[in-house]
Amino acid sequence: MTDNQERASIVSDGIAKIGRLDRNLPKRFYERAAATEHDTGFGIELDGRPVKTPLKRLLTVPKKALAEAIAGEWNAQEDVIDPVLMPLTKHANSANDRIEGHRADVVDELAAFGASDLVCYRADGPDTLVARQAQHWDAVLRSIETAIGARFILVQGVMFQAQPPETLNLLRQQIDDHDAFTLAALHTVSNLTGSVLIALALVQGDVSEQAGWAAAHVDEDWQIEQWGSDEEAGKRRAARLSEYSAALRYVSLLA
Repeated sequence: MTDNQERASIVSDGIAKIGRLDRNLPKRFYERAAATEHDTGFGIELDGRPVKTPLKRLLTVPKKALAEAIAGEWNAQEDVIDPVLMPLTKHANSANDRIEGHRADVVDELAAFGASDLVCYRADGPDTLVARQAQHWDAVLRSIETAIGARFILVQGVMFQAQPPETLNLLRQQIDDHDAFTLAALHTVSNLTGSVLIALALVQGDVSEQAGWAAAHVDEDWQIEQWGSDEEAGKRRAARLSEYSAALRYVSLLA
């Protein structure tokens, strides 16, 4: 491995650990990033040298448009390379390293969200909140129930209610139908929204980006309307929204 390949792999490793607080950012060491085609798909080169993942695999994506957008992230870096500004690279790293090698575990983790999914647990009052949950969540449920051919049990309150095993098995199959690259985004969006059903509806194009975000924050928005907002919470939410939008852009580039 050349020095620049090694440095690109090290930088890629930092991008995979995007949530850490270490801000000792590496300096930009290349002139130009470009998308390139090879036998297994599309990759990214830095001055003609291929970018590798944290596990030293060739960074590969299935679509030219996504490879070009990832190269755009690398070209947009200035004096230093900031992983926070490279979410598409992060998702591609995750697909290549985490998903490909541990697909069944990732699918199981995502399917587990469905056992107690946000949209299945409804408030018993006040009426305005009940109506708002139905407004935002019923469309999500219809989308997934139609896709898998099974029904979820709705619950009033927060006491756990087991879902039918057949429903969860069919949900798992629906998740498993997606490739590793889409699963990487599904994982991110499920964690950001607290709902694999919302994430699936978004990835499958049944719910818009704006509607999905609103569905994920019905209870939070209602509380804000009653009691007001918190500045720090608002900043955290803005950061999540940015990550959410980037994950959905990544999905759009896989189409």
